[in-house]
Amino acid sequence: MAPKLQEVTVNGWVRTFRSNRFIALNDGSTINNIQCVVDFEKLEDGVLKKINTGSALKISGTLVESQGRGQNVEIQVSNIFVHGDADPETYPIQPKKHSLEFLREKAHLRIRTNTFSAVMRVRSALAFAIHQYFRQNDFHYFHAPIITGSDAEGAGEMFKVTTLDSKNPPLNEEGEVNYKEDFFGKETNLTVSGQLEAETYAMALGKVYTFGPTFRAENSNTSRHLAEFWMIEPEMAFYDLDANMDLAEDFIKYVINYVLENCNDDLQFLEKRLLDEEKSKPQAERSEMALIEKLKFICENNFKRVSYTEAIDILRNCKPNKKKKFQYTIDEWGADLQSEHERYLVEKHFKCPVILFDYPANIKAFYMRLNEDGKTVRAMDILFPGIGEIVGGSQREERLDVLKDKIAALGIDEKELWWYLDLRKFGSAVHSGFGLGFERLVLFATGMGNIRDVIPFPRTPQNAEF
Repeated sequence: MAPKLQEVTVNGWVRTFRSNRFIALNDGSTINNIQCVVDFEKLEDGVLKKINTGSALKISGTLVESQGRGQNVEIQVSNIFVHGDADPETYPIQPKKHSLEFLREKAHLRIRTNTFSAVMRVRSALAFAIHQYFRQNDFHYFHAPIITGSDAEGAGEMFKVTTLDSKNPPLNEEGEVNYKEDFFGKETNLTVSGQLEAETYAMALGKVYTFGPTFRAENSNTSRHLAEFWMIEPEMAFYDLDANMDLAEDFIKYVINYVLENCNDDLQFLEKRLLDEEKSKPQAERSEMALIEKLKFICENNFKRVSYTEAIDILRNCKPNKKKKFQYTIDEWGADLQSEHERYLVEKHFKCPVILFDYPANIKAFYMRLNEDGKTVRAMDILFPGIGEIVGGSQREERLDVLKDKIAALGIDEKELWWYLDLRKFGSAVHSGFGLGFERLVLFATGMGNIRDVIPFPRTPQNAEF
């Protein structure tokens, strides 16, 4: 029995147009195009000239079983309406291989390529999974302020927010800029983290999370840094470090498993792209696992929990360190681990995701809970293959006297954090949280090599185009 024919209308953009007969149309919902077969004798004069790569079309016709390879069905076209044509002489995204560097210069159009449409659909799915996970686990979504008067990380690399005249700002008696005359009456910046504010809500609502933009004025042009990026930061009352690690592991496995289940076509495409790209690399630089295998590796393995002290012993005695193969040699306890050390632990030594905990206090932030040994804090970092640290978190310091001592030792003015200290005065309790840079997660899930290619419009030093 012949299959029933179905009349359809589709809208999309032309990816390719072959032999004046075959249009590959894509509406952005999937990596897969629909082939539209045209008999131009049935079309209006002039339509043919307007059908080029990049043109936006509405096509009506009959959906039939395809006679060619590469698709199960195709559309026998009866009518074409041209929403907007694209001049082939000037449209930059032609059907050929473009470098990622070139496409960054065309960030407003690069989403029309297979690579970027796949990446951004995975990004969208990850964002949905994040909200779904927290909703299913009784978290409340909290919107942290973007403009802040505090430096949560203590790094000082912040973007100023001001309405003062840059050429002639008001000065105080000491000859310094008088921020009392600024819009907010004090010095303010774009936030580097919503954590401190999220803690205030966790200490009333129990479990909250932020998911919003954060900013870092770090003059870094590496493939891992952005000046504007998105952060997921859950904060939980009555959670100690062990509960925090449990949650972080469960959370990451959930969202990665979500894209494995819901983005198969895009992941298959990105995996093939990565394999093709790696053929030109030396064998030693190639990934040991294909993309989908790597994602399943995360979901199917328990994360190994290792103290910082144990990790230092492993690194100090390993062959790459003894033979000076590391760029940064590990000589003694207290060293701040670099990506090369983190990746060695994950990829070579343990061969599974790793959670490091109990770091030296002097290389971690002031708000992390001091251990009884007086030299380590209840911090934890989750390390992934190919990327190193992907999550950083801690049990927060809930003791007022200890927190005040740590603030004083760092030279931070208590008056700037009076409200944060209040949490330790009024109903203080054990609480914990962590931060996950969303773009790093997208980078891992898509196999892309540069963080500028997993955010729609990257903001980096000397670059705020679009």
